[in-house]
Amino acid sequence: MSFSIRGRNPDVLTCIANLSNDEVFTPPDFANRMLDTLAEAWAADHNGANIWADSSVKFLDPCTKSGIFLREITSRLTKGLADEMPDLQERVDHILTKQVFGIAITHLTSLLARRSVYCSKYANGAHSIAKTFTSDEGNIWFERMEHDWVAGKCRFCGAGSVFDRAPGLETHAYAFIHTDNIKTRLAEIFGGDMQFDVIIGNPPYQMKGGAGGTSDSSIYHLFVEQALNLDPRFLSMVIPSRWLAGGRGMDDFRKAMLTGKHISHLVDYTKMSTAFPGVDFEGGVGYFLWDKSHQGDCKYNLVLGDEQQPPVVRKLDEFDIFVRDARAISILKKIQRLNEPSVADLVSGDTPFGLATNFAEYKDKPFHGSVAIYITDPGKRVVVHTARSGIRKNAHLIDSWKVLLPEAYGERGAIPAFVLGPSIVTPPESVCTQTYLVAGPFASKKAATSFQDYSRTRFFRFLVSLRKITQHALRSTYSWIPQQSWDRTWTDEILYTKYGITQKEQSYIESQVKEMNLDEKDDE
Repeated sequence: MSFSIRGRNPDVLTCIANLSNDEVFTPPDFANRMLDTLAEAWAADHNGANIWADSSVKFLDPCTKSGIFLREITSRLTKGLADEMPDLQERVDHILTKQVFGIAITHLTSLLARRSVYCSKYANGAHSIAKTFTSDEGNIWFERMEHDWVAGKCRFCGAGSVFDRAPGLETHAYAFIHTDNIKTRLAEIFGGDMQFDVIIGNPPYQMKGGAGGTSDSSIYHLFVEQALNLDPRFLSMVIPSRWLAGGRGMDDFRKAMLTGKHISHLVDYTKMSTAFPGVDFEGGVGYFLWDKSHQGDCKYNLVLGDEQQPPVVRKLDEFDIFVRDARAISILKKIQRLNEPSVADLVSGDTPFGLATNFAEYKDKPFHGSVAIYITDPGKRVVVHTARSGIRKNAHLIDSWKVLLPEAYGERGAIPAFVLGPSIVTPPESVCTQTYLVAGPFASKKAATSFQDYSRTRFFRFLVSLRKITQHALRSTYSWIPQQSWDRTWTDEILYTKYGITQKEQSYIESQVKEMNLDEKDDE
């Protein structure tokens, strides 16, 4: 044989494929790091006590998929309670009936989770390690739910009518977030008043069509908020790191989490595949530990690309978003000290001329009453022509010089990165689709080119990177970039001198941001 088992079979939960990039199975080693963090915090709050030796602690995974959290908690409790309950069967029955609870996200995952925890897809089956359950589901519950439609959208999760499905099909109406009173709902599910000490899990990340049309919306924060409604002692969840600085509709959630001072530990991976091998989406992923008794700063662990940074203690509410790399803060503060106007004041909002990315009312050649329109077709930059009379938004920008900034540019956590795609200087009588944001208006081509030169510097793109946590760069992404005078060619050397950026800080910037070739100007 060309291989050996090395004395053990592989963990089946390391081998199963993910449901999707938004419903990701948690690797066993990742789940155990979260449980180690929990145990450390529990001991700190309870005079060194071992959480796994406490037979009264109740655990809930409200979004279980593979059952990995419940399985590993059960394993740890089985060892930790050995002295208190010497009889193994009595101990296992106590843990599984009194301490460990889960709500599955689909019928399939309910069977998988029970198989992981009870060693049987039915809790009362012949092969189940629990011997006192009388129901198939035990304490890992699933029931097909329906969305609550209001004007074509679910009032709980924002799902579109695509999930108004026939019986027998998954609706993805997750039970934990589809209720007005979660405490009452859990009492109905599990029987009696349920007070959970620890809530832990990896919720679904997005809901298809939740932002309108074909756009998806984030839902992971709804699981976090609902869990907090249960008033646990500890809450730990795996969620996309985009909540730290971006995400549509995340402002209130981010403010509450960063200013609440209950997050005692935050572990952040800028590259998703570093934490979850084989999974790839922009912005990375991480987990937090929310501690009801904690009020203060946070122990922060950053994995930048594939490189583990030294852990640091951080204030989470120092800015309106969280700056992931502490080395950037001294640079940012030097720039903010001058209190200059922001480039964001020159940048348009999303869909600057009211024309969606898939806008198709154009012709290849100019015609009477037309303006040039910059589009992508598909993924390729093209200049075509559309009727001026159809432009209803930001009409004052049509007849000026401007710079088009790509609204989206993804690099999947690469370090160093370009951060932004190539910009385009465009002349008067021009517009663009939602593919771009518009910086302007500028009085001349020289002024627009000056801004473009500035936007290509590492300095500019570094400041963008502090707020750009996904592929999308909206107006707020440019908030920390100071305006300059648009009468010269801006270079990193000039900017470093102006803001007193030290050689060490320059080296750091250049380790994070790739040089952009200024000779390759993609303009009119």
